Amino acid sequence: MDENLLDIGDVVAAELGEAVLDWEVTRGELTIHASRDGIRKVIKFLRDDPTCHFNCFIDLCGVDYPNRAQRFDVVYHLLSPYQNVRVRVKVQTDADNPVPSIVELFPGANWFEREAFDLYGIMFADHPDLRRILTDYGFEGHPLRKDFPLTGHVEVRYSEDEKRVVYEPVKLTQEYRDFDYESPWEGGAYNLPAKLPGDEKAKG
Repeated sequence: MDENLLDIGDVVAAELGEAVLDWEVTRGELTIHASRDGIRKVIKFLRDDPTCHFNCFIDLCGVDYPNRAQRFDVVYHLLSPYQNVRVRVKVQTDADNPVPSIVELFPGANWFEREAFDLYGIMFADHPDLRRILTDYGFEGHPLRKDFPLTGHVEVRYSEDEKRVVYEPVKLTQEYRDFDYESPWEGGAYNLPAKLPGDEKAKG
């Protein structure tokens, strides 16, 4: 399996030149690091080249590294049913520079790109309908960014009574609790002492 992935990596790097920044096979998985401007070229080659034949789009997601200048990774996963192998393609970008959309190559990427835009603020150039998809259109910020505050904002929900989306103060339904993860009912099964931390909780 690894030899097949190594062959694919060699072919992709040789054919695409500067569009491929680096590639590696780690733990039986091929990862290609593509340039932002070359991502559409890389995805198209992986789909159409007979050596690759990755014609099944699995998903696309974002990853946030706020301490980097290019803080976002956009990660694509493709499958080749013909070869029964997968490939991961990574692109780095920031909040200001859009990544070319691959919706023309894989229409199934439409919702995934909208999700990455909604939750991370990652822009996709030439996307046919780049709108929020999980949060309300008037929502401020991007909830999956690691610097997004957990309190001090409003939450939205659909109100059956008002038949519309309503904004409310954030409600934390459970305060912080200190879990010890030890169950007094499992003490005997693991030859633990007769009295375990947490036994006092069972006394009424």
